[in-house]
Amino acid sequence: MKPTIIALLAIAVLLASCTAKDLTEITVYKTPSCGCCGGYVSYLEKQGFAVNVIELASLDKIKEQYRIPDDLLSCHTSVIGNYYIEGHVPAEAIRALLEKQPSIDGIALPGMPAGSPGMGGTKMQPFEVLAVTNGEATDFIKV
Repeated sequence: MKPTIIALLAIAVLLASCTAKDLTEITVYKTPSCGCCGGYVSYLEKQGFAVNVIELASLDKIKEQYRIPDDLLSCHTSVIGNYYIEGHVPAEAIRALLEKQPSIDGIALPGMPAGSPGMGGTKMQPFEVLAVTNGEATDFIKV
């Protein structure tokens, strides 16, 4: 009887570790007082991402580190793998980034568009997510 219990426990541990590894890890840098950033974190978690939140008084150094162009800045910056995600980028665009693995620095949804993940309001049209390479933005995906 004891070997059966041990085997079942081993299987349970194995399944739990596989599930944890299957989650895609993303780090979100945000300020403590930003409510929409918290909404974005909750959205990512509901979309199946394992979110690591780092709260900073200022995000200037993070945005400088990743060389995010001023005209693309938003209220939070996320990092997944070797890419940055600037703003309220929908999970569909993040998944496309991970699937395509393009040679870019990151993707951005500039500003804080109404109806975007974590923001209130109604989505009026598809969001135009931009690909950024060496400070230059080009179209990536509409979602």
